[in-house]
Amino acid sequence: MTRPVGEGPQRRTVIGAGLGTAAALAAGLSAAPPADAAPAAGTGRVPDWHRYVQGPPGRAVRPVAVAASGGDVTRPEALLARGGAVTVLRRPGPTPPPAWPAGTTAAASSSHAPNNGSDGSPRSYEADNAVDGDTGTFWNDDTFGAYPDTLTVTAPAAVTLSGVTVLSNSDGVPVDFTVETWDGAAWHTAATVTGNSAVQRPVPFTEPVSTTSVRVNVTADQGTPQGEFTRINELWPGLVATVEAPTVTVDFGKVVVGYPRVRFAWASDNSPGVRLAFSETRQYLSDRSDFARSDLSGGGPGTDQYAVPAGGADWTDTDGFQADGKVHAEGLHGFRYLKITLDALPGDAPAAQAHGEVAIDSVELEFTAYLGRPETFAGWFLSSDDDLNRYWYAAAYTNELATDTFRASDVDPRNADTATLEGKLVLHDGAKRDRDPYVGDIAVSGRTTYLTHHDASAAARNVLADLADHQRADGWIPPASIVNYTLPLFDYPLWWVTCSWDYVLYTGDLDYAARYYPNLLKVLDTWYPSVTDSQGLLSKGLNSTGNYGDYAFLPRTGQVTYYNVNYVQALSDAARIARSLGHPADADRWTLRAAAVTEAVNTHLWDPSAGAYLDSTTGAVRHGQDGNSIAVTSGVAGPERAGAALDYLESATRRPYGNAFMDNDTIFDGASQRVYAFTSYPELVARFETGRAESAIDEIKRLYGWMDQHDPGTTHWEGIGPDGSPYEGAFTSMAHGWSTGVLPVLTNQLLGARPESPGFATWSVRPHPGTVAWAAGRLPTPHGPLGVSWRAGADAFALTVAAPRGTRGEITVPTGGRTVTVRVDGRTAWTGTRAKAYRARSEDGYVVLSDVGSGTHTITVRPLD
Repeated sequence: MTRPVGEGPQRRTVIGAGLGTAAALAAGLSAAPPADAAPAAGTGRVPDWHRYVQGPPGRAVRPVAVAASGGDVTRPEALLARGGAVTVLRRPGPTPPPAWPAGTTAAASSSHAPNNGSDGSPRSYEADNAVDGDTGTFWNDDTFGAYPDTLTVTAPAAVTLSGVTVLSNSDGVPVDFTVETWDGAAWHTAATVTGNSAVQRPVPFTEPVSTTSVRVNVTADQGTPQGEFTRINELWPGLVATVEAPTVTVDFGKVVVGYPRVRFAWASDNSPGVRLAFSETRQYLSDRSDFARSDLSGGGPGTDQYAVPAGGADWTDTDGFQADGKVHAEGLHGFRYLKITLDALPGDAPAAQAHGEVAIDSVELEFTAYLGRPETFAGWFLSSDDDLNRYWYAAAYTNELATDTFRASDVDPRNADTATLEGKLVLHDGAKRDRDPYVGDIAVSGRTTYLTHHDASAAARNVLADLADHQRADGWIPPASIVNYTLPLFDYPLWWVTCSWDYVLYTGDLDYAARYYPNLLKVLDTWYPSVTDSQGLLSKGLNSTGNYGDYAFLPRTGQVTYYNVNYVQALSDAARIARSLGHPADADRWTLRAAAVTEAVNTHLWDPSAGAYLDSTTGAVRHGQDGNSIAVTSGVAGPERAGAALDYLESATRRPYGNAFMDNDTIFDGASQRVYAFTSYPELVARFETGRAESAIDEIKRLYGWMDQHDPGTTHWEGIGPDGSPYEGAFTSMAHGWSTGVLPVLTNQLLGARPESPGFATWSVRPHPGTVAWAAGRLPTPHGPLGVSWRAGADAFALTVAAPRGTRGEITVPTGGRTVTVRVDGRTAWTGTRAKAYRARSEDGYVVLSDVGSGTHTITVRPLD
């Protein structure tokens, strides 16, 4: 994804002191810059990088605040600490509701077909469920958001009503509806309700009515991840007052992931139920979790249940039933907010009751993800810009949340469980969902891992190897284990190639490369040629791929720029693997094919009227961030087209919360308002490497600043939608590894250090400072740490590199567009016109120093004029 193109002149102001500090930082000898280093704004000194680390101090994580409480709750703050006072929730037993006379019937405009519940038992959704006296059954319409949905209840004789009460499900609450009564000849509106959110809603009439029939007409429903449904459990003939369920919401301060644990001190002897609802944001916190695994496997209550014994309990929320087919919990959750309510599902009676008393001693989480502490960071980053520092460590934490053991009980329930990954460390896509290792996500999260916690690099290898082991006979490689490795994505086999090179490049694991080289040959020489058209371009639709998706399941077909420039990158990366393994003929063949595809892309997919690459030659004219950015980073776009394309994206896709991934809405409504950090990452790389460091930093601050400043804070979202909202509402993963590209871009591009051959045997350092005054960092390598620090000023640029033994590299320093002298370790390497050492040469506003050996080297750049 990254090929340097060169950077133009930069000018900035000196902040800070001499090169001794830079040398210590680069060598990795100091965890933080000493007092004479460049000060962080407003503090007078540079902060220790350790203070930016977001991971918890240990596996037991406790909430930091009580966000809300309601109903009869005593001492809610006691939940924050174990021992001493307890939090008590109390709820009186219910008053029996009124019942319709015997012989009452119900009919509906539609009813959902029967299916099996989450416990496997059959259930129906007929209208009669609304008058059967069983609050655990309900009528469910079958119109998927088409209105009105009508429920009609008919009694055998006239009844006098002062109103009715609608009891619904939390995932099917009618929002807008009318209640009508029948006078024997016509229907009359007795009440109108708008904006309802209550599960139990008393609806009074303006005056008592004698009637044989009541009709509820629903015209709006609140919607759920499964769609818009009306669900009415009971329509009671009278007004039933609601007794507020006691509830406490605790805030863990940021998104966490693992198994919730609640210590109950005691309870009343009627098995009072407790329901737990989880959410990553306050916006989607309700009586129902923002996401539950059952949402993807037939639906469920959306909360975890527990019946508290009278003697109390130390309960860890794990997947399964507490009683025989009753009182179910889902176990692991990713969330920030936890809502605890004294309540029970009607269907869980008598194992759990919705009333009584419960005393809670404490709440905590058994954190399951990678525990990132300062001592586990093999790589780090620090700069003069506090925002960038926070975003780097927030990305590290986001990725840590997605680095976890693959467990059948916790992964995507859509047939993603696989024995070949069970118990292994993997890179999931998100903490909350989907919790399945997708190879496209690893294109970003893998690099984040290699630059932070090198000991976790096996998480990427485990996934890459497993997907290769499940390669289809025709060469196609699955994107993930979901649906038994059959999810048809067109682009992800390309990401497998690129991710494999990344893994080898950062770790030096050539054994992996040799073991899976046959898979590489098969995907590039068998499957992708089968979807290549007569013009030499990948064309989705060939070889029965019309229904294949991609990273965003976009409905695009034919010659798509994104697929083809990704193909160029994959071919180039495969050639590097081939050369590393001693297969020059394969490398040459793939290099030639990459050049041919490059020519075809530039011939058929460039739009001169926009100065950008088309998204596709099929359908409406639009221009994508993905294709245009990777056209630059893969080298498909030459300098002129690279600059034009990036200028176009800046003018057409700029939003307050990042750059949109499409320039118009022709692919779907709202596309031009949607931002993916996944596709923003290559754009950021492209901007840095084409001399647009300032615009890259501006985009970082809009995108990552928006996520940092909006709930849940810290972690990086799966996607951003119109007005900066989570792009798929409550379903959105708010801690997603594919959105952590700010970390590798700050290390590889802004700081400027990266590997050039497997295992950092050779490396390069090419800073792109932009508006940043100084930066320092360390990259983990198999040979030991590679340390880099630099300080940029109007009159000098100072750089220190500490390279591990047995490695060599290339150092490129900016000249600011002026004639400069370059000294290495106090000796002149470039006089301003000619080389004195390191085969120094001037190139596009830089001076390049070749074949720099191991050890600590200090480079100073000073203008001659």
